Amino acid sequence: MHEISLVRNIFSTLEAEFSKEELGQLTAIDLKVGLLSNVEPLLMQNAFEAVTVAENKYQNVRLNVELVPVEIHCSDCGQNSIIENYKFACSFCGKPNNNVVRGTELLIHQVHFAEPVQ
Repeated sequence: MHEISLVRNIFSTLEAEFSKEELGQLTAIDLKVGLLSNVEPLLMQNAFEAVTVAENKYQNVRLNVELVPVEIHCSDCGQNSIIENYKFACSFCGKPNNNVVRGTELLIHQVHFAEPVQ
């Protein structure tokens, strides 16, 4: 399950960007996961829980996964289309198209922190 290594990479990225004190206030991580990213959201959630329990840190942090649809750009008609059922064709002119502009991403979109205690 490669989701375990992805979760560990997410935490490594956050640890490189934020101080230990800031990470102590971390409450949630928002991910954007494209349909073509080869990541299954349910498996990602399960891996997140497994890693936080096994490593005994970030146990109070929530993982929010937003699924991003596949979108293509048609150079013939200049329109963008959302792909349904993996039918890679422009929904405006009907021509086959594989010019993917969204749907492959795996991004840490936002991190949430608790308000510091005054």
